[in-house]
Formats: sequence, C-alpha cells, structure tokens
Amino acid sequence: MAVTRAPQPVVTTPAPLPVRTRLAHPALLLAGILLVALNMRACLAAVSPMVAEIQRTFGLSATASGLITTVPVLFQGVGAPLTPRLTRRFGAERVVLGAVLVLGAGVLLRVLPSVFALYAGCVVIGVAIAVLNVSMPGLVKREFPDRAATMTGVYSTTMLVGATLAAGTSVPLEHALGGGWRASLGAWSLLALVAAVAWLPQVLRSRQEEAAVAAAAQPGKPVEGLWKSPLAWQISLFMGISSLLVYTLVAWMPTILADHGMDRGQAGLVFAFSNLVQVAGAFLVPLLAGRMTSQRALAVTMAALNGLGIALLLVAPVSGAWVSAAILGVAQGGSLGLGLAFIVLRTGTAAGAAQLGGMSQAIGYLVAAAGPVGAGALHQLTGGWEATLVLMLVLVAVVGAAGLGAGRNRTL
Repeated sequence: MAVTRAPQPVVTTPAPLPVRTRLAHPALLLAGILLVALNMRACLAAVSPMVAEIQRTFGLSATASGLITTVPVLFQGVGAPLTPRLTRRFGAERVVLGAVLVLGAGVLLRVLPSVFALYAGCVVIGVAIAVLNVSMPGLVKREFPDRAATMTGVYSTTMLVGATLAAGTSVPLEHALGGGWRASLGAWSLLALVAAVAWLPQVLRSRQEEAAVAAAAQPGKPVEGLWKSPLAWQISLFMGISSLLVYTLVAWMPTILADHGMDRGQAGLVFAFSNLVQVAGAFLVPLLAGRMTSQRALAVTMAALNGLGIALLLVAPVSGAWVSAAILGVAQGGSLGLGLAFIVLRTGTAAGAAQLGGMSQAIGYLVAAAGPVGAGALHQLTGGWEATLVLMLVLVAVVGAAGLGAGRNRTL
C-alpha cells in the first residue's frame, strides 16, 4: 500500500513553508504586531477620563455622553464581517496597514470642534478596530502556527497595556500639552502613525512575493456552514457577553464606586488598578489554554471570577472595592485572552481563524454595545446600581454555559 501512495503529487501544497521566510524579519513582524496591538484599545480607554469634559464642551445629555464609548463598540460589530473579504482581496498585510492609518484619522476626526465630527470619529475608530480585531488572530495563526496561543497572549496583553497607559496618561497629557481634552485625545494619532511605519516592511515584502504569500495566507477552504455551527455560536456568545461585562464596567465602575460614597480620585485609582491587573490575566490565561486539550475548566473559572467580582461590587462596593477590582481584572483580562485563543485553537487554518473571528466579533461587539447604554438606562429607571449588577450576575451564568461549549476539544 505504501508504494501506491508515494507517486501521488501531494507535495504540491506546501502550506507551512513559505510564509514567514517571505515576509520581513520575524523581529520586525513581532514589533509591528505589538505596536498595532497597542493602538487597538488605547484610543478607547483614553476617552473615558475625558467624558465629563466633552459633555460640558458640547452640552450633551448623559445618554448622549454614553454614546461616545458605545458607538465605537457598536461599529466594531458592524465592521467585523467585512474583514475576511478585504483580506482575501488585498492581503492581510495591506489591510492591517490601511486599518491603522484609518484609526489614526478617526482619532483626529473625533477632536474636531463639531458634535458631528465627534461621533463620526467614533464610527471610524470602531470600524478600523473591527478590521484589526479580525485580521490579527488569523495573521498570528498564520505566522506562528506552533505558538498561536502563546502569541495570542502576548498580543492581547499588549492591547491591555495600551489601554492602561491611555487611561492613566490622558489627564497628565491634557495638562502637559495645554490644549484641553482635544490635544490629549488627538495625541494618540501619533501612536497609530508609529505603528503604520513599523508595519510598512511587512507590506513591502509581501508585495515582492505576492503570489506565494497569498497562496500561503489562506491555506485550506473557508469553514462551511459556520453560522449554523453551535461551537461557533458558543465562542461568539462567550466573547460577546464577556465583552459586555467589560465595557459596562469600563463605562460605569468609577461612577458606581463614587455613588456609594468613595472619593472620585480614589474611584479612578481603583479602576486603573483593575485595568492593570487585566494585563496579567490576558497574558497568563492564553498560555494555559494553549497547553490544555480542553479549556472548559478555564472558561468556567473566568466566569466564576467575574461573578465573584461583581457580587463583591454589589454587597460591599466601597470596603471591597480593591479586592473586587483585582478579581475582575484577572477575570476580564483572562476572558479577553481566552476568547481570542478560542479563535485560533478551534480552527485549523488562517482562513478559518479569520472567518470565525469575523463572526464572533461581529456578534460579540454588537452584544457588548448594549452594555454601557443598557446599564445607564437601568440606573436611570431604578435610581441605583443594584438591578444592573444583578443582571450582570445572570449574564455571568450564560458566559459559563457558553464557555463549557467553546472550551471543548473540537475544531470547526
């Protein structure tokens, strides 16, 4: 039987060989990935400390102010399904470069002296981040097939480092630049420009070897019937509801603490500490996930920690604030890293990872966009935060159930 198999021309599909060697040096590739990742949350986190000032500048209502953080999240969901088509047509390298440049343009548009420009900039930022959210996991899987989970941990950690730096430096930047909130937020366009310059070698080398790279960049056929797959829906729900919990607390956690009597400065420190702890969760959880055949226990653990942190915020919002912030930091950072790891672990090819990334992040961010606005509306209706936090606990149970399915050792 072995003799009859030998002459068959199976050597004509060299998928693993040509990719990394035909692109720019791996060190440049890694630097480019990290700089792009730094941008993907920074411009969102930078706006949170400035919302009150923006509200005063334009005379916005509380609901309209909430849209400043909600609109980018909403358009991350809207833009995500378009990305696999863009990468197939133009290549992942060019799409990433274009998205980073568009992101920088959106940051500048957001600070123009017009309410229309403010929200238009939020839309542009959301679409650009959507393209990066979907492109990067597939690119990581393609370039680091044997270390996809580890690299996902590095990539997701870098995103949160960018968010933490932005949240912590927005006010100091405002004072240092002397141009108010516009100068502070506009300065983050420079980070996008740096990332674009660092990514340029990937585009130049990919153009030189375009045919070979394009063939290797999409090894295998797209996943058939993805939108009918229970596993794909479980991954999407895990990402979506986990993101809803994150964005709800990003929007309202300092306010919840302040409304229960904590000094606003201290509430901001607690929030910054929670963001800092997310970095550890985002790095360690994907590393653990990559060493497990099944990630079900890990997914349930993240859901349980989310539940514990929210419960502490409900019963002891001031006295338990620091403990709650630490637990939520691990849970939220870990859930982000695990959700991204599911995309690369549950697919066999870069094409499948991009396709699943498009679906899961489209659903995920559309779900997540309801969090900040819904929490604000519920608070306005009830006059307190208890109903919001109880509803979040119910959603934690849904995350745990979705994680049990998403963590199974199966591939789409």
